[in-house]
Amino acid sequence: MYMWTRAVPAALGALILAVALSGCGDSGTGNKDLSDSGAAATGDNASDGKTTYRLGEASPPQEHTMQKYKGSTFTVTPTKVETGTKADLEASGLQLDESDSSKVPVYVSATLTHKSGKAMAVGDLDDDLIVRTDKDERARSLIVLMGQAKWPNCPSADTEKQLSAGQSESICNVFLIPQGQKAAAVELTQGFTAAPLEWPVNN
Repeated sequence: MYMWTRAVPAALGALILAVALSGCGDSGTGNKDLSDSGAAATGDNASDGKTTYRLGEASPPQEHTMQKYKGSTFTVTPTKVETGTKADLEASGLQLDESDSSKVPVYVSATLTHKSGKAMAVGDLDDDLIVRTDKDERARSLIVLMGQAKWPNCPSADTEKQLSAGQSESICNVFLIPQGQKAAAVELTQGFTAAPLEWPVNN
């Protein structure tokens, strides 16, 4: 079974590659700016300068940056954040490389809502979500390339499902963070020029 992180280029050096990026590196524990794949916020709420939301509160409408979805908008609503255990990771069915063996999973439940424009695939609406830890490290969600991982209370989403305007889908994504750290916030990147939106996690 092969696993990969979203938008993370690297060499395939093991059967499973699970790379948790951090805010300013070029490795799983370094620091790197992850704002390069976000979407620009649009709509009335985007112009009021608000960037912090409560879990369960929807983002302002986001305009998709992919050309095939030009003009389409959607919202993201993180609803729940739970930290798993190393035992969860070991029981997931994934073979990890050494750099990920000391990490634990974080489960983020969210609702994606198509607001306007062309139908969009579920998997194209959640790839700008990031988990920030209390040590200011940032991790992108995991992608399983072959097979299927098993996580407690976090079923895999149908990433190919198409959502039309007015439709919503509940998803659960898995992030890996260093053991001993806590999930401090869920972030939604918004490109180079705008600050990310964030939903603080009350641990």
